[in-house]
Amino acid sequence: MSQVETLPTVLPLSAAQPIPKVGFISLGCPKALTDSELILTQLSAEGYQTSKSLQGADLVIVNTCGFIDDAVRESLDTIGEALAKNGKVIVTGCLGAKSAKGDANGTGTENLVKKMHPSVLAVTGPHATQEVMDAVHLHLPKPHDPFVDLVPNSFGIAGIKLTPKHYAYLKISEGCNHRCTFCIIPSMRGDLVSRPIGDVLGEARALFEGGVKELLVISQDTSAYGVDVKYRTGFWDGKPVKTRMLELVQTLGEIAAPYGAWVRLHYVYPYPSVDDVIPLMATGAVLPYLDVPFQHSHPDVLRRMKRPASGEKNLERIARWREACPDIVIRSTFIAGFPGETEAEFDDLLVFLREAQIDRAGCFAYSAVEGALANDIPGMLPLELREERRARFMAVAEEVSARKLQKRIGATMQVLVDSAPGLGKKGGVGRSYADAPEIDGVVHLLPPEKISKTMKVGEFTKARIVGTQGHDLVALPI
Repeated sequence: MSQVETLPTVLPLSAAQPIPKVGFISLGCPKALTDSELILTQLSAEGYQTSKSLQGADLVIVNTCGFIDDAVRESLDTIGEALAKNGKVIVTGCLGAKSAKGDANGTGTENLVKKMHPSVLAVTGPHATQEVMDAVHLHLPKPHDPFVDLVPNSFGIAGIKLTPKHYAYLKISEGCNHRCTFCIIPSMRGDLVSRPIGDVLGEARALFEGGVKELLVISQDTSAYGVDVKYRTGFWDGKPVKTRMLELVQTLGEIAAPYGAWVRLHYVYPYPSVDDVIPLMATGAVLPYLDVPFQHSHPDVLRRMKRPASGEKNLERIARWREACPDIVIRSTFIAGFPGETEAEFDDLLVFLREAQIDRAGCFAYSAVEGALANDIPGMLPLELREERRARFMAVAEEVSARKLQKRIGATMQVLVDSAPGLGKKGGVGRSYADAPEIDGVVHLLPPEKISKTMKVGEFTKARIVGTQGHDLVALPI
């Protein structure tokens, strides 16, 4: 008797058992989003379906954020809502790694989620796909053991994506080797672990082949890619490629070129090695856009933060970048009201913002996150003063941004269309190379003058900039 004949008859799943449904809520940053995509890909591969409502699910997974106090509150509230509407909840993500008493390592203290919501089924930390799946299997047995990849609506080896089909995040590493005093991420996500470069490049190509037109490279520290493996040589398409940011970015640009796709770099620390990537931006291999978390400018504040470099060095570095690539757009995030920050130190930050001409700047008032070493630094400022400084910072940032946007009026730019009802006959919304999704501005596209002109989501269009609107541009498709 052959092996095939010994296999049991497999009934259609609907006849054997109902398809188990899992509700999913993803909170936090793009790095958490990629964790959610990995979990959803595995769920789909094992035959689970995602539910459109919490009430209609057999259980709910909540991927949480625990970086700042507001994010902790949102995550705890969301878990409570999921419990109220469904009752069976698995919690994962950064909040899952926090303790109730501020020890982010969770050593010897009660888990914060378990303390606040003792009825949750299971709690894991971030980047824990297998632990989440083990909990799902325990409380909602999988419907079948797949012999092949059974992931619908996916990008092959890249799996399921939660972003619109025309852009996707590509996580190149997990964790961080820095010990910034305001940050608890290393205690939740661990030290830097770089993904094998062949795996990263393989996922990138699968995404481009699946129709992605914009690839957003993310990590905790993109510039440090490969440090943990001493930049060892990996292989891609049968060729040796060093596990290092320069070679990664160079190869991503080469893979993207035949598809006419964009590659955008995020979370790039201002190391000297970043200088080597700028020529790739100047030649158009990757977008002339850098997301660089400067956090502050004054050397004393940066020292208290345990951040690399200084404001003066960063100004020199930015000047070199702009000299090599005049079109470069720099986005950054800053912290106002850091413990011990004097008025003079804050004024230094405002001067830096104006001199550096940061194109896109975001600012947080310092948040005393439980477990952050900065909380023990003398000179904690009143919340009102922290918020007041944040507002002053944003006023200057908006002034700088508005002037830079004005200079784009009259230019013709390539725009990636994000929304175009009715083929764009009444206009639409898109983004230029200067605009990352969710965090930067957009380009408001007016109705085309030519009757034959159409626009589709996920496609590029040329547009002439005719005005500005706050942080956004207004353009006429041509």
